[in-house]
Amino acid sequence: MSSTGPGPAAIAAMARALADAQSTRVPIAPLTERWPELSLGQAYEVQAINVAARRAAGARRVGWKVGLTSAAMQRQLGVEQPDFGPLLDEMEIGDGELLATDALIAPRVEGEIAFRLARGLAGGGVTEDEALDACDLALPALEIIDSRIADWRIGLADTIADHASSARYVLGGPGADPRAVDLAAVELELREDGETLDRGRGEAVLGQPARAVAWLARTLTVFGERLEPGEIVLAGALHAAQSLRPGTTVEAVAGPLGRVAVRVGDGRGAQA
Repeated sequence: MSSTGPGPAAIAAMARALADAQSTRVPIAPLTERWPELSLGQAYEVQAINVAARRAAGARRVGWKVGLTSAAMQRQLGVEQPDFGPLLDEMEIGDGELLATDALIAPRVEGEIAFRLARGLAGGGVTEDEALDACDLALPALEIIDSRIADWRIGLADTIADHASSARYVLGGPGADPRAVDLAAVELELREDGETLDRGRGEAVLGQPARAVAWLARTLTVFGERLEPGEIVLAGALHAAQSLRPGTTVEAVAGPLGRVAVRVGDGRGAQA
């Protein structure tokens, strides 16, 4: 094996394997088992190949997700730093609508705080305050994560390559001006059919959720990208991810930001 890690042919093969896993719902072994030298930069190359294919087929980029921003999620998945992936329009589920699980493999749900960009944001020195100034709305959100890698046996490079383990997302409301709310103190309760599944506070996300937006803006600059006006940023989970049960309703209640909900399908092909 080359000391420089996998080459272009191997990168393309990883992307095909993940795309096939998504379309067939048959998960694959961790990429890092076969290619232990897979770097984070190469993992983002794998991600980009499959995102580009979906965009070529008609999907639009509408924002970004930042993942692994809480200690709970980093412990759960055994990683030590955040990651990111694009949000595509085909990933959105309407608030209170049905999540069709027949296209997913092992979905889990996270309650999050989302931000809407009022203006573009880029640069290697973007601060938390600049991120807050660039956003005009903070919203409660649910992210449905999924893994095309078997049994969630993922390292950081695996999840990055696998579209940051993203699948679907739901935005709620009414939301609030992020400058008018102490986002670190926002308490979010995740419920299943009215029963508490988990709780978290905004401070779980890097101490202050807007820091995830600033981190993303700085990181995207390295990749030649930027946050654009109107885009949505999911800032990361406030608690450990929870499994979804068919036939239930999952709701996140986030104090001054409002609430968001999704109905979980039975996996037999029902559509939203």
